Amino acid sequence: MRILLIACCLIFTGCSLFSSSSDQYRPSVYPVLTAVGYAPIDRQPAELRSEQLLMAMESSKILAYRELTEQVYGLQLNSKTAVHDWAMSSSDTKIMVSGLIKGARVVKTYPVDGFYVTELELDYKLVWDLYEQSENPQQNSILVIEPAQNF
Repeated sequence: MRILLIACCLIFTGCSLFSSSSDQYRPSVYPVLTAVGYAPIDRQPAELRSEQLLMAMESSKILAYRELTEQVYGLQLNSKTAVHDWAMSSSDTKIMVSGLIKGARVVKTYPVDGFYVTELELDYKLVWDLYEQSENPQQNSILVIEPAQNF
């Protein structure tokens, strides 16, 4: 009788343990990261001013994404320094950024003082929703992302 009672308790508590373990942690606060990229318009390798402007726009956007990636994933820094006769003879530093950014949006893009500027925003609430959607593709809910109003 005791064994049957213990077995029933284990079965019922075991089922409740399995159902509660499927509930994922959900943060109460989601940070919003911002990044700014700058690119000089006159230094772009194009003959026409309009092409220089388009190239600067694209470059500033890429640099803003790089800054966001640095904030999310950090930097990998490799450095070598050589010392000869108690004096530094050479120094070499390489920095690498690598990562996948999903859900960032362009907040503003504009020229100022010979530079093209792009401001990005990464809302971790959207990142969390994208992650949950990719982990559970059978969900009935659909995530809709509307285009940003930049101008």
